[in-house]
Amino acid sequence: MTVSRVTLSDTLELSRIVYGMWRLSDDNDVSPAHVRAKIEACLEQGITTMDQADIYGGYEAEGVLGHALRGSDLRDRIEIVTKCDIVAPAGRYSDARVKHYDTSAAHIRASVDQSLDLMGIEHIDLLLIHRPDPLMDHHETGAALDEIVKSGKARHVGVSNFKPHDWTLLQSAMKTPLVTNQIELSLLAHEGLTNGDVAFLQERGIAPMAWSPLGGGSLFAESSANLRGKLDEIAKAQGVDAAAVAVAWLLTHPARIMPVMGTNNLDRIGALAQAESVEIDRQTWFELYTLALGHEVP
Repeated sequence: MTVSRVTLSDTLELSRIVYGMWRLSDDNDVSPAHVRAKIEACLEQGITTMDQADIYGGYEAEGVLGHALRGSDLRDRIEIVTKCDIVAPAGRYSDARVKHYDTSAAHIRASVDQSLDLMGIEHIDLLLIHRPDPLMDHHETGAALDEIVKSGKARHVGVSNFKPHDWTLLQSAMKTPLVTNQIELSLLAHEGLTNGDVAFLQERGIAPMAWSPLGGGSLFAESSANLRGKLDEIAKAQGVDAAAVAVAWLLTHPARIMPVMGTNNLDRIGALAQAESVEIDRQTWFELYTLALGHEVP
């Protein structure tokens, strides 16, 4: 099965399911050949979008991807998303006294240049500001993002973990449109579906990306036994695994949510597209939602 595509702008399409690389450098095997095998397993299903961030793997994951891309044709077959603005006391920022955010123009420019160098690429398809920065000067940040796009170093820009007011503040100082917001969404983190986060984007025709769509594994813990039982029941009936059903629950939403799936297991990577084959009607969707809530809807 080949996953569908989501149009974010006149010049940007992403695969409906995104491969998340936050664990890429945590694998026992980070060789170029093994990383290429993961990407090829994605491409066989039409999963062409790879999600990175400068901080992933203690600022090492982008370099691991870069080693895999060099000497191959993979760069021409994928879209690369990466992020910046988190400064944690690790890797190249090991001298930082405290974890913080930096949306200054100088930091954004330096981060983009470093990401391009580590991945060995000429442009980033989509650059995201990783976290809202309480000290953000929206005029400075907005101008820096416009400059990055104008220079061609990033083709498109967006944000991650922003609330609607953070979005409108930054967008108000920009000429370039923000094209997505990557937020936490899953059966266990469903607040964004009712607190205005998704509605804000849906109203504007902006497709959100969803990180941790399986709740970081918590979805399958004993505390979610009833929910897991229902997921297993649906999965068995449709010949898929429970994870595919949980992801399909997000895909059913009309906002065109793009789940970001992270795993280093090649068999699991090879099954990511299953989610698009799962059929979930309205009552089934609400059955799962009710179990996630722990009570019926009002």
